[in-house]
Amino acid sequence: MKFVEVISGWINRYFSNEEAIFLVVFLIAALLVLIFLGGVLAPILTGLAFAFLLHGVVDRLVAWRVPRLVAVGLVELVFLGLLIAMVVGILPLVWRQLLDLVEALPSFLDRLSDLAVDITTRYPEFFSETAVADWVANLGEQVTGLGGDLVQGVFTQLSNVLGVMIFVVLVPVALFFFLKDGHRIQAAFAALLPRERRLLNEVGREMSRQIANYVRGKIIEILVVGVVSYLTFWILDVNYAALLALLVGLSVVVPFVGAIVVTIPVAAVGLVQFGWSVDFLVLVVAYVIIQGLDGNVLVPLLFSEAVDLHPIAIIVAVLVFGAIWGFWGVFFAIPLATLVKAVFNAWPKQDATEPAAG
Repeated sequence: MKFVEVISGWINRYFSNEEAIFLVVFLIAALLVLIFLGGVLAPILTGLAFAFLLHGVVDRLVAWRVPRLVAVGLVELVFLGLLIAMVVGILPLVWRQLLDLVEALPSFLDRLSDLAVDITTRYPEFFSETAVADWVANLGEQVTGLGGDLVQGVFTQLSNVLGVMIFVVLVPVALFFFLKDGHRIQAAFAALLPRERRLLNEVGREMSRQIANYVRGKIIEILVVGVVSYLTFWILDVNYAALLALLVGLSVVVPFVGAIVVTIPVAAVGLVQFGWSVDFLVLVVAYVIIQGLDGNVLVPLLFSEAVDLHPIAIIVAVLVFGAIWGFWGVFFAIPLATLVKAVFNAWPKQDATEPAAG
């Protein structure tokens, strides 16, 4: 009975508040919707994410006495222009370089094998020729299979023309209505909430600010890192510059881990192309500088208002939410972790002066 009393006291202490119960039900319902309908709602959720990014621009134009509908139209036109530029200009270039890389994999692996043999010749006391040959052969099998699977997977996704067209059409439409009627949608949703909602308001304000800052900052970071990486690789005449720059830009979505993972293809392409040379060293130094400036200058500048989260909490959030929702789970891992932290901080807690049950 003692255990039952403890559980009963804990429930009364933390769930006697109507808001707390409502918040728990709402979070569970939202989680279930995202798990079972996340794929279907992907265009709407993507439009919502871009609305968080661009609503500040609309509000700024409205503050300059531009009619709201005109401001929304201007922002929508800019978004469509950038989307068309990406679809027409960037994606075909990346796709072409991806196909070139897959076709060049045999010669790529031969060159890598020659470099491995050179290492065993120079340092036979550290590297066994048999062991290195086995390692290169195993790597060749895995890379060849991975390249084929990657192209097949991308082609399969692109071959679903109807799905791609629906996604491309619905995202701008959803963005337009979120920007145009965002305040009405918020008001309609607020009408369903309890009148006394201090906890909900506190969590809602925190999350609205955090998600807007995070989405805006993350997209800017992806663009800046990707463009700077492409210009650097292009100046250094690195093969597959657009493809590698895209990988480096997207790597910032996964904090800590992304930069480490993308280092492998960048170093591999540079090593095969330049060998053990000064050009390869210059590429490595330039890449390290880009990552250093991103982590120590760009991220603090863009996310100065973000809630501080421990690196372990960020990694756990990336793993958990990525396993549930894939890419978008990884992308929103930090704001979702911030949601958990905001709920924890705002949740009714036992007063320190209140005697413990028992």
